[in-house]
Amino acid sequence: MIRYMLVMFSGVILSSLAQVLLKKSSSEKKRHFIFEYINAKVIVSYGVLFVCMLLAIYAFTGMYYRYGAVIESLAFLLIMVFSKVFLKEKITRRRVIGNCIIVLGVIVFAISI
Repeated sequence: MIRYMLVMFSGVILSSLAQVLLKKSSSEKKRHFIFEYINAKVIVSYGVLFVCMLLAIYAFTGMYYRYGAVIESLAFLLIMVFSKVFLKEKITRRRVIGNCIIVLGVIVFAISI
């Protein structure tokens, strides 16, 4: 089961990176509105998200669904960290509080497992 959990966590890391790439693409000025949707960053991001979906489907074949919920919720924390590292965004107090609430929810949920 550990192998499937690692696959799931790998998918979460990849999907978080893909979401940061989408965010990066959205902040760039485009010549025409159609290029907001048809550009390399967007296409690569959605391709990675598709692969992550396949990884999640595979991971759920060998682990309980409740573990998947815990692992998936860590994406919010990863997106905040990756946004800071790659996009140089500020980590505001509201983001920290929101992520702390998510982590506390994960802990409470994990304890009940």
